[in-house]
Amino acid sequence: MLQLQTDLEGKMAYFGDLKNRIKSLGYSIGGNWDYHKGSFDSVLWRKEGETIYLRLPFEVLEGDLDHHEAYIKFQTPYVIKHVVNVGLDKDENSLLSTSGFNQFQDPIDKDGQIVDKSRWELAGEKAVEQIVHLVH
Repeated sequence: MLQLQTDLEGKMAYFGDLKNRIKSLGYSIGGNWDYHKGSFDSVLWRKEGETIYLRLPFEVLEGDLDHHEAYIKFQTPYVIKHVVNVGLDKDENSLLSTSGFNQFQDPIDKDGQIVDKSRWELAGEKAVEQIVHLVH
């Protein structure tokens, strides 16, 4: 995991409004959200079973995350690498992975080693700059 030094940390926004505006930039709500915290995730790079994500974590200051009007505050963004098994599964879910990639499987390594850290820090920081300009 590579923590990024950006101007996003501490910025606040309405969840639903921002979610709608950054969707076109490739962001979606991260899978580990709950009513009081979450993240916006975007893929920076993907090849075979390796994916490098930009994660923009936030906490909910007012409301619940399942409401459009929830008010959020961003925490330190970071880059993370997930590695998944691209082979065929030999269990009851094998139908899901006939393409060689099961989108529902857990990563083999949720925090894989990132090679060329300066490259991904720069890519992450540039991507975060776009979001900073969208936050009021």
